[in-house]
Amino acid sequence: MKTIVKMENVSKDYGQGDVVVHALRGVNLEIAKGDFAALAGPSGSGKTTLLNMISGLDKPSAGKVWVDEAEVTAMGRTAKSRLRLNRIGFVFQAYNLIPVLTAYENAEYVLMLQGVAAKERKQKVMDLLKQVGLAGMEKRFPRELSGGQQQRVAIARAIAAEPALVLADEPTANVDSATAAALLDLMVQLNEERQATFLFSTHDQNVMDRSRRLILFKDGRIDQNGTPAELQANK
Repeated sequence: MKTIVKMENVSKDYGQGDVVVHALRGVNLEIAKGDFAALAGPSGSGKTTLLNMISGLDKPSAGKVWVDEAEVTAMGRTAKSRLRLNRIGFVFQAYNLIPVLTAYENAEYVLMLQGVAAKERKQKVMDLLKQVGLAGMEKRFPRELSGGQQQRVAIARAIAAEPALVLADEPTANVDSATAAALLDLMVQLNEERQATFLFSTHDQNVMDRSRRLILFKDGRIDQNGTPAELQANK
């Protein structure tokens, strides 16, 4: 199976002198196409830092990172921006929608940046909003949507351009448990129907339970890595 993410001996240090924080310590990781994987661990264990290394938003102190067979760590700023635009979708804890744009316009935004023709954009976005349960809400602004609805817009935006990888940083943290379960069902459906590869960072046990692969983080290192059943058997 094709590898979407590969990390080789990745370390990240912040600070200098006697005040150095080792956020990542020699991480080796591979994520396969179509995977539905969760990074789990206590706050400060390195989960968000790892996502930032994969997306090129931050640079490792040592090691190499590849996304969809392209070496992120060898790219300049412009190439990394293109990678994020064309190959990586993002779902954030705080939704990160543009407040002056409607649900439709937020979901359409990446496609506009890519130069996709208006007719194709409209078809794709309307189909996506319907799939994420927001048909009829296209003209609503973020302030007119619930937290769960805003996150559904964010998910539609993340997969509109059919990226190789969707990075989801605590995507269920700001919604109630019923909404979180519905969002998770939606992402599982998108993973299965569209073969969208999802990599989460999460504290949510429901996300961990639904993931096909768990990567448990501790002190900047991968402590355990396997299917939930494998990790349960190793306890």
